[in-house]
Amino acid sequence: MDVRPGDILQMKKPHPCGNNRFLVLRSGMDFKIRCTKCGHEIMVPRLKCEKNIKKIIRDENQQDDR
Repeated sequence: MDVRPGDILQMKKPHPCGNNRFLVLRSGMDFKIRCTKCGHEIMVPRLKCEKNIKKIIRDENQQDDR
């Protein structure tokens, strides 16, 4: 799954604050994501996070560095 920093992840289950959208801050073996409503940052293992992703919202203006 191609997840890059700057992407917004819409998850299947909401955060306790009620929001289900998270901003990707770092990707690798773990994802560091931030809740877009309350700002809480969490580190999640890649496999667990990828299973819970419903949709990836990517800014079309974002440059591809590859």
